[in-house]
Amino acid sequence: MSFEERLSSVSADNIFTITTIRTDLWRELVKISKQCVAIDQDQEKEQLVRKYFNTLANIEKLHAYPGRFVIQQLKELLDNHRFEAFNELVAKVSFSIISNQYKDDIKQWEHDQDLSYSEDIKLDEKPYFEVLIVASGNIERIEKHVKLLQKQKRKEDDFFYEPVIVDSLEDAFCAVATNSNINSVVIFEGISLKSSSQLVMLESVMQQLNVNPDLENLELELAQGLVNYRPELDIFLLSDRHPEEIASDARSKHVRRVLYAVEEPLELHLSILEGIRNRYRTPFFDNLKKYANRPISTFHALPIARGKSIFKSAWISDMGEFYGKNLFLAESSATTGGLDSLLEPTGNIKEAQDRAAKAFGAEHCFFVTNGTSTSNKIVLMAVAKPGDIIIVDRNCHKSHHYGMVLGGLSPYYVEAFPMKAYSMYGAVPIRTIKQALLDLKKQGKLDKVRAVDLTNCTFDGHVYNVRRVMDECLAIKPDLVFLWDEAWFGFARWTPFLRHRTAMGAVADIEHWIQSDEGVEEYANQQAILGENPSDEVLLNTRLIPNPAAIRLRVYQTNSTHKSMSALRQGSMVLVHDIDFNSIEPQLHEAIFTHSTTSPNQQLIASLDIARRQMELEGYGLVTNSIQIALEIRKQINTHPIISKYFKVLGAEEMIPAEFRESGFKDFIEPGIGWDRVVSSIQQDEFFLDPTRLTLVCGTAGFDGTAFKGLLSERFSIQVNKTSRNSVLFQTNINNTRSDVANLLSVLLEIATEIDRKLSKSIQNEKDMFNQHVVSLMTDVPDLPNFSHFHEQFRVDVGDTQATEGNIREAFFMSWEAKNCEYVLLNSQECDNRLANGPEMISAKMVIPYPPGFPILVPGQVITEETIQFMRKLDVKEVHGYEANKGLQLIKLKD
Repeated sequence: MSFEERLSSVSADNIFTITTIRTDLWRELVKISKQCVAIDQDQEKEQLVRKYFNTLANIEKLHAYPGRFVIQQLKELLDNHRFEAFNELVAKVSFSIISNQYKDDIKQWEHDQDLSYSEDIKLDEKPYFEVLIVASGNIERIEKHVKLLQKQKRKEDDFFYEPVIVDSLEDAFCAVATNSNINSVVIFEGISLKSSSQLVMLESVMQQLNVNPDLENLELELAQGLVNYRPELDIFLLSDRHPEEIASDARSKHVRRVLYAVEEPLELHLSILEGIRNRYRTPFFDNLKKYANRPISTFHALPIARGKSIFKSAWISDMGEFYGKNLFLAESSATTGGLDSLLEPTGNIKEAQDRAAKAFGAEHCFFVTNGTSTSNKIVLMAVAKPGDIIIVDRNCHKSHHYGMVLGGLSPYYVEAFPMKAYSMYGAVPIRTIKQALLDLKKQGKLDKVRAVDLTNCTFDGHVYNVRRVMDECLAIKPDLVFLWDEAWFGFARWTPFLRHRTAMGAVADIEHWIQSDEGVEEYANQQAILGENPSDEVLLNTRLIPNPAAIRLRVYQTNSTHKSMSALRQGSMVLVHDIDFNSIEPQLHEAIFTHSTTSPNQQLIASLDIARRQMELEGYGLVTNSIQIALEIRKQINTHPIISKYFKVLGAEEMIPAEFRESGFKDFIEPGIGWDRVVSSIQQDEFFLDPTRLTLVCGTAGFDGTAFKGLLSERFSIQVNKTSRNSVLFQTNINNTRSDVANLLSVLLEIATEIDRKLSKSIQNEKDMFNQHVVSLMTDVPDLPNFSHFHEQFRVDVGDTQATEGNIREAFFMSWEAKNCEYVLLNSQECDNRLANGPEMISAKMVIPYPPGFPILVPGQVITEETIQFMRKLDVKEVHGYEANKGLQLIKLKD
């Protein structure tokens, strides 16, 4: 797509690409205006310059730099045909924006007539942010207020900010949506509703406002809307009339402070800085830095503390050179002297956890330094006791299965929808989960069901409609506990488009609904339709509404902070919203004591604290960028004339069956699709595809997933994680840049070109062999085995249904004694005979092939021909729980 087409297009990624469009526009303006200097009287080039500049002028209204004075100066230069001076100033501004130089070099602001900082200020020592000022009416009055605010700046200020001034509710939304530098918003009374700007790219932003404006109080409507969009923002409201009346309005809860506008410029300035300072504060990390700078003699069991054993060593001093002094100065096994205990936090760790809870929308947060594997075990142990039934996705991470082994819990496995063509599973349909609850109710065991345990999003990017799952399950059992494993999805909190698909985002929506009259009315209307004893079939076919008066909202979310935010490896969080937390808190602490080390890594704790700070202050922009990068990769691969011949990034159409996409959404790059369709899919569909996770089919290029992963790593230094039989998974995150995109695309083009060249020179026989190999990878794929059932020896109830809960713990520990086990070779005649004639084979181990990475067998499970055939077709070397030379480890049946 040409640059001209990008400017005029309305596509699904507009809301994310506007930042790159802005920088690209400045670059294009430099190039075209330079041509105007070189070629005199070129009307076509001059018209293009004017077009680009006019577009930029609208965008720059939403940014502090370069400021309206520079834009006005550029307009005057352009109107006077002074292209050389125009090009010189455009080049300077363009470079400063692209390099972010304006954030740390005061000279970049020299054209701003209102700048009150002196040149001896060193901006590189001060984090930079922008303050959105929303005010309309008398321009002179507004400028007076802004100048008064600017004059309050001091060299002693610990942060540097510049204002962005808009005059309408719509412009304010556009600014907050597209300018991630904005961290504070100041709203004056008397703002207008409609924007005067006309820009195609911003129209897609406007579609997302979803605000029914109260024309009498647009200021509070704006405050509420902005906080819903970006909850981390500090909102200030300035009134010329009676601020105390505004402060008494219920909607003012979104406002950090209400000020009397004409007399409080210093208070406003200090309040803005205080708000940023509050988010910037990292209680544990701040104290750890102070601790590292103190002279301390250590007499505890941690020789590396203070680093003397390393820096004075003749043999390992290179370790100190590699990691640096601060790492060792900040090490200690003490919990005093300004530090705190992770197991019993009462000081700065407790404060850091409370700040994280607020940032992520939870009531409580617990830091975990053993990874989310441990977080999941902690939650399961805390919320359930031996014998409790847990409805759980059979394809979830192994930590859930092992958590049930350790806790003596009874897993009731439910199956995700299969994607046989790509040797992977999706997520568990809500109908399947409801069926499990209704079956257990019919068996008289609903009271034993403690929790629903699901992965959101899955490794391959399937995101649940979390609100709907919890609504419909709570309609059947109002006190269910939910454990949402969001190991890969922690970043989603920081984008308004995915937030409501997270556990804590859905909790906020449900709580709001419970407290509204709407909830009571919707429930009553549905009950009138369903009647007193609706059949299971009716319940399965109805989108159930829970009784708002009966709900006990109990939700736990685990996230691998290190997987999508700037935390060290194994940094994880448990986020809690539990109405019964007071009664369960002692159990949760016991679970933490059970599973957590008594020697947690100080640096891990600090990194969790820092990750929260970063996401509150720049998470929106970082996540927006990672989504934009992912959409760009998807578009470039699937539309490139050579790359697309051999590779393809799968869209929702291939990854999610149509029955779970009520909106009809197919792909982010579907021709003609607008962001409104994407939002419709996010709001309605049972499953949605995480845009940052890209399943690249490589089987069509003749590579299985493992081989392609190895090629990328060994030859091109590109690392990926998950693979399947014919695909690899790319993930974008807050670490990626446009340079990464360019590198990946150049590598794929090189590989595709090599294949193309090789095939063009091959004889027909070689081409046939290549095509046959592609068919074997893409068509001749093994059926995915579903969970069969637990053997009756490990089942409490041997009723008619096969998919009942089982005693996984008993089976697991039976295998510890050799007398209880036997082995059968996978490809042996004995294996075939036992499948055909018995006795049944019962797995003693959890068997997990990598890929695909889910357990195809768990302890106590009866092994069926379906599983054996799948294992025989596997072409992967890494299979946890299985030794090829010994065969399948089985539990001997009791006589």
